[in-house]
Amino acid sequence: MRTTRSKAAAAARIEAVRTARTAGELLERLRSCFVRTQTWQHAGRYVSALVSEIPKRNGWTIAQQAGDRTPDRTQRLLNRAVWDGQAAMSQVRRFVVTGLDAVAGRRARRGLRIAALDETGQAKQGTATCGVKRQYMGCAGRLANGINTVHLAYVRERVGHALIGARQWIPAEHLADPDTAAGMGIADGLAFRTKGQLAIDICADAYADGVAFDFACGDEVYGNCTQLREFFEEQQQAYVLRIASTFMLTLNPETRMTCTQAVALLATDKRRWQIRSAGAGSKGKRWYAWAWIATVSPRHYLLIRRHLTSGDLAFHYCYVPQGQPLTLARLVRAAGLRWPVEETFEFSKDSFGLDQCQARLHTAIIRHTVLVMTALAICAIAAARLKTRTDTQAPPPNTPDQRPPSEPGMIPLTIPETARLLATTWHQPKPTDHDTHWRNWRRRHQARARWFHQRTRLNREYSLAN
Repeated sequence: MRTTRSKAAAAARIEAVRTARTAGELLERLRSCFVRTQTWQHAGRYVSALVSEIPKRNGWTIAQQAGDRTPDRTQRLLNRAVWDGQAAMSQVRRFVVTGLDAVAGRRARRGLRIAALDETGQAKQGTATCGVKRQYMGCAGRLANGINTVHLAYVRERVGHALIGARQWIPAEHLADPDTAAGMGIADGLAFRTKGQLAIDICADAYADGVAFDFACGDEVYGNCTQLREFFEEQQQAYVLRIASTFMLTLNPETRMTCTQAVALLATDKRRWQIRSAGAGSKGKRWYAWAWIATVSPRHYLLIRRHLTSGDLAFHYCYVPQGQPLTLARLVRAAGLRWPVEETFEFSKDSFGLDQCQARLHTAIIRHTVLVMTALAICAIAAARLKTRTDTQAPPPNTPDQRPPSEPGMIPLTIPETARLLATTWHQPKPTDHDTHWRNWRRRHQARARWFHQRTRLNREYSLAN
């Protein structure tokens, strides 16, 4: 037993060192994006604080974890320091794609490369934050006050996934009012862009960096955007995009109908449906019934997914350029590879604080997003490299009544577990009075804020009395 624990501890130390080396590789790439070395070094400490196991990641907690005496340097990094956030995002993108492709290249079956588009939000109070508006928030599942950002994830089948692009959605009314735009830190000349148009901008940046995808995938927000579909077709980019049931299809020059009508007319024969897996999840294969219907265009198809129990239908509009493989199995695989972006959002929020940013200015929000993407990229590449070496799971069951194995083994090292390994390596010793200093600083700052709040209320009460 002592030997087993020793081997496990040694393996953990080796993996932690490899993860730290991966972090050093990416941070060194980012150096060219910063004018001053001190700013770049503080960005590295910011990333290390994001990776740490602090319960909440805001300006105060990040500064304390980074070893600073006040939040001033952290706030300056996000708001006023001179560095190129878009260039940093480009470096993160290239690092992720190169890293995941290198891992895939060592395997016999390299798998599909998917561009997964989706947006995620953060609840915000008040009206001063850039992009804040009462809108539907997927994170809350209802209408709420908050901000939304469109993201692009790079998904490498059976290897890993990470975020490689982001653009914040800003309401038109914020851009139309010069005073509001200036107060939110929005640059002059920034035009309103829908989420579909932001997806075009993000994908154009990826293409400019030489990134190639086998398919682009997205939900109805992107599938219903005609401009985005036309952009992909101009780029000869295959796509499998979710669409609404009311989406109009042209089946032949004389026939146009909705997706629901097309299924009712053409997919009634059971022989048209095939039971296929949309990929493996934590609970096993995700089985659905699938069918596809040709359109007037030889390169466009309607892919239908039917739930085996409820019978609920989901529709995907598909495009495959001339010369690329076109099979139902390939389209089903692509459609099933959109879900990892949801897992990526979960990791980014729970492990790195993507939705804990307290910044209000446009530049600061994007910079926090880029630094979270940096932390995620480091751990995603490290987890992908260690996936085969850390997977000791027992074989899956073959029958419902099969007895469980005596030793279940362990799943591959996940991104959150990789972050915990890196946190132990990146831990920097603090002065003995560091925690006491921060407790006193917070109490003093809160006392000062309370005094000013009370004075403001007195002024308001005096004006009402007069």
